[in-house]
Amino acid sequence: MNKQTKKATLVIHTLIALAAGIVLGSIIQTQVNLAALQSMGVEISTGRRVMTTLWDLVTFSPIYGLLFSVGFLVSQTIALMISRLLLNGTHRILLCSVGAALGLMVTLYLVNHFAPMPTLIAATRNTLGFVAMLASAAFAGALFAALRGWSAKHPSKVAGFILVVGVAGLVMEAPPALAQAPDEGRDYQIETLAEGLEHPWSLAFLPDGRMLVTERPGRLRLLSAEGDTLVESLDGVPDVYVSGQAGLFDVLPSPQFEEDQQLFLSYACGDWDANHTCLSYGILTEEGLEEVTEIFRVTPAKHGDAHYGGRLAWLPDETLMLTLGDGFDYREQAQNLENHIGTLVRLNRDGSVPEDNPFVDQASALPEIYSYGHRNVQGLAYDEEHQRLIINEHGPRGGDEINIIDAGANYGWPIATTGLDYTGARVTPFEEYPGTVSPVLEWTPSIAPSGLAIYTGELFPQWQGDLLVGALVNQEVRRVRLSGDGTSAEDVEGLFGELEERIRDVRVGPDGAIYLLTDNPEGRVLRVTPAG
Repeated sequence: MNKQTKKATLVIHTLIALAAGIVLGSIIQTQVNLAALQSMGVEISTGRRVMTTLWDLVTFSPIYGLLFSVGFLVSQTIALMISRLLLNGTHRILLCSVGAALGLMVTLYLVNHFAPMPTLIAATRNTLGFVAMLASAAFAGALFAALRGWSAKHPSKVAGFILVVGVAGLVMEAPPALAQAPDEGRDYQIETLAEGLEHPWSLAFLPDGRMLVTERPGRLRLLSAEGDTLVESLDGVPDVYVSGQAGLFDVLPSPQFEEDQQLFLSYACGDWDANHTCLSYGILTEEGLEEVTEIFRVTPAKHGDAHYGGRLAWLPDETLMLTLGDGFDYREQAQNLENHIGTLVRLNRDGSVPEDNPFVDQASALPEIYSYGHRNVQGLAYDEEHQRLIINEHGPRGGDEINIIDAGANYGWPIATTGLDYTGARVTPFEEYPGTVSPVLEWTPSIAPSGLAIYTGELFPQWQGDLLVGALVNQEVRRVRLSGDGTSAEDVEGLFGELEERIRDVRVGPDGAIYLLTDNPEGRVLRVTPAG
């Protein structure tokens, strides 16, 4: 066999082994994810299982292939060198299989360390799934070693076997375009009230016109009505866990603030290994907060620094709503009523449980829970005119939602969603599922919805009653119109996209102006008023 033929054979053997590892890894991750759904009582037919597996081969395999290939090529090169130079060509299969598993392990560790989410490939969140994925890599290494002992007579016939890796992009459907702002010119003007804020997260108005702004690193800033900083960082803010998405979240004045001066704060507390979404209140003085008291903490603790929720709102009966996230790696727990993960909770202002909460008499449920099956609720508002509670929440890749909340309802995550994992894998075979509530509006591709406000001012009468939804990815605000009965919604247009900044919060001020927070290391407070 000449030198050129040897090189061609090596390439073909490598491609065959790569294809085997990628396809087997894709099949395993699909089955592990489906098993997680079945453990919650979800029924999955054989047909749905097959179709989900095939879908993942199209959408997950290309991304997984890129990750798998790097560690595989490096590990197999090293394994062959050790076998040839140190062991006289023996133990090739053992070295290649162990090397491939170690290569994938190192790749997954590096990806999870540098990626914004805790665990990129969902199947590796538990030990069984992690080991199964490593086993698929080991098989590919063993296959590669076995092929090296065999000289292919017709290598050209083998090359077509690996075409499955490259076809994914050809069958992806183009996403629908969002409605854009009208071309007849802007009918508003935007002014900067304050700047130099570090990742501002939430804005609240005090009765005397002053404003409070939370900054994710743990600062609570007090501004004048004109945007001048009165106190850069108020004292007394609880200890905040700051990492990734974790930090200081919402600030909400008491309904009787003029009498009691109480402020409510949501924030992440704990550390990387054990943290929670927490809720405290304190009394605002000239210097800061006093008599700060923690009144609620999510059970159980979780690790990582993603998906906390953290939005606050008062209901008309002066009970307090707090949104919570699923912690990213804990998505199945959003269906478990024995913990707070992936839920909305309703509390009395002292942290006690309202007697009419939907699960207060259910022994197998935590009494604070108001609704469940949520991924990461980042927008929350109560519509006084129609007496309904409205949220928006993040999907993964697509599947961002607007939901109307009913007490005790299940909103489906992760059983039903139109979104995909960030790897392209199916989270679930179902976009709808019996017993779960479908969203009134969903966005695919994702806009990454953030703050949510209902416009009730007089400066923009054409927007009266519409939802204003901050969009982090789209760097704009989406204007959404809900039907009177709340069964449908229309995404009307995008606003303020000329800013080209991530919008973290949207508020309607007492003056009828729209206030925006931009999510940047040098974030701003902006005020939107009619042009001229």
